[in-house]
Amino acid sequence: MKEKSTEKKPESPNQAVVIGTSAGGLRALKELIIQIPKDFPLPVLVVRHISPDATGNILLDALNKLDTINCMHAINGEGLKPGNLYFAPSDHHLLIGKGHKMLVTKGAHENRSRPAIDPLFRSAAVEFGSGAIGVLLTGYLDDGTSGMKAIKKCGGVCIVQDPNEAEYPDMPRNALNNVRVDYCLPIADMGTLLTKLVSRKLPKRKKIPEEILIEAKIADRVLSDLNSVDKLGDQVPFNCPGCGGVLWKVGKDSNLRFRCHTGHAYTAAFLLAEQTNKIEETMWTALRMFEEHKNLLTEMARRKKGVGSQSALERVKMSQVHIDRIRAILKTNENESGNDMPT
Repeated sequence: MKEKSTEKKPESPNQAVVIGTSAGGLRALKELIIQIPKDFPLPVLVVRHISPDATGNILLDALNKLDTINCMHAINGEGLKPGNLYFAPSDHHLLIGKGHKMLVTKGAHENRSRPAIDPLFRSAAVEFGSGAIGVLLTGYLDDGTSGMKAIKKCGGVCIVQDPNEAEYPDMPRNALNNVRVDYCLPIADMGTLLTKLVSRKLPKRKKIPEEILIEAKIADRVLSDLNSVDKLGDQVPFNCPGCGGVLWKVGKDSNLRFRCHTGHAYTAAFLLAEQTNKIEETMWTALRMFEEHKNLLTEMARRKKGVGSQSALERVKMSQVHIDRIRAILKTNENESGNDMPT
């Protein structure tokens, strides 16, 4: 008979650190992660907004040359291990599922991003409750604010980079304006703080609010139905830029957010930016069509004589009026687009 092994399996950690960043995140993450030692007793998960065709290997290779926490890309279904830092792969959300296993999914974009910060933060709040430690760094607009709010409601700790030192202060500032964060400090002080938080006595786990559970399940693709989204809020007269479906306004606080039943989610700032992009695309299409229309009329005027030629030329002039108006609008939009989030 084989003897039963007396070796104990390592216990799953009851805390985890989740980090979110966007524009300026490459430098910010380097500065933060070099402060986290190899023997850090918690798992760390990171979402950085990157383009779908990026690999993220530049940051990963640079970090793994340093004497710091072990860094790698997250793998779907693997369990979280202390002393490891997991990056969300490009074009995939990174979530924490039941049993503290990682979920690397192709769920719907949130805030125009995949990976997005809010789904990771929300899943950490659901799975770890008061043991979730959220860190929000530099970036445009306000991805991460809703996730921070979920962590706070579930009893976790919220840490925000001081906007005054952030390369792009929008994300930290929006979180500060909408969430009662626990710490706002420079990145240089975050390593020491995280080390202190590891040994804190966790408060009693709070009941997870229903709306957070629903949104976490939607991100995990467990739910995608009208009844579930109906519980989150009321329908509004806007369409989802991602799929064209109806949107619901989520929550009743000042931080406006919207969802469709297929899973796309937007804060008001991201929805406005997406609508602006759609309008611009439509205007460029209209400009092309009016120019083609004018060119065809011009060719027809050359071949006709008398009244027919004069009529075509009049229509050419009207087409040019529309072309000039559309170009003026596009030029105005171009001058006002400095605050849009880069892709």
